[in-house]
Amino acid sequence: MSSKKRLDRAYKNAHHIAFDNTSKFILFSDCHRGDNSFADDFANNRNIYFHALKHYYLEGFSYCELGDGDELWENLSFESILNAHKNVYLLMKQFHEENRLHMIWGNHDMVYRDPKYVEKTLSTYFDPKVGEDVELFCDIKYHEGIVLKHTETGQELFLCHGHQADWWNYLFWRWSRFMVRILWKPLNVMGIADPTSPAKNYKELIKVERRTKKWITENNNLITVTGHTHRPRFPEPGDIAFFNDGSCVHPRSITGLEIENGKISLIKWQIVTTEDGTLKIDRFLLEGPTPLMDYKTE
Repeated sequence: MSSKKRLDRAYKNAHHIAFDNTSKFILFSDCHRGDNSFADDFANNRNIYFHALKHYYLEGFSYCELGDGDELWENLSFESILNAHKNVYLLMKQFHEENRLHMIWGNHDMVYRDPKYVEKTLSTYFDPKVGEDVELFCDIKYHEGIVLKHTETGQELFLCHGHQADWWNYLFWRWSRFMVRILWKPLNVMGIADPTSPAKNYKELIKVERRTKKWITENNNLITVTGHTHRPRFPEPGDIAFFNDGSCVHPRSITGLEIENGKISLIKWQIVTTEDGTLKIDRFLLEGPTPLMDYKTE
């Protein structure tokens, strides 16, 4: 199956969410939440991520996670990840309970495409405080793609992880997972990058982006938002409408895309130093806000 057919299928079978200019969404991807070991790339930014996500929860945003939220290549079980970052999952649970959590699976958490696995793994967790299983993400659904459709204009935004344009990490993800667990996780601790990852291999990144942009142009410049490559992208109106929210494992920062008031923005959260030497987490606007209608084609 070609990247075109994989993207076609993800779009055709996407979960649809209606929105309007009063809707607010924050899009993050590639958190790679791990077990807090030396190989856990998320651990360095977990305080930034938690602070940002808490902000969006209090401001009434819905959270769309565009794949690779959990690092299930390096880690055998979700339980170890949950125990390492329980505060994050309990906050995500609050989003879920208010129907404000929308999840997409990527190549590193591709096991979540199986609804039975999701139900068995994510519905409950053991709480040692009460000595029994308690609810976590009951009835949560993972999707390969999500389409946000504006109720008034009919404009669509297609969200997916983006590995559909990466044949190796889509078709041979089990082999990649095996290699990461056996070989690359120990080497990662020593600072050696996995060459199969487009986020760490520039030539692969360019190929993935080229295939994605080709698909967008063949689909009437449909606004398409992905993750996977970890490289933020924010096109100008009139260009190919290919967005990328970046990742949550940048050095000392996370990036994402906000949708608010019918506009889209690329943002970054990072730790900064104030004049008196205090460290604080702050939000920075990198691109936008740009009206979504500026990308609409007739």
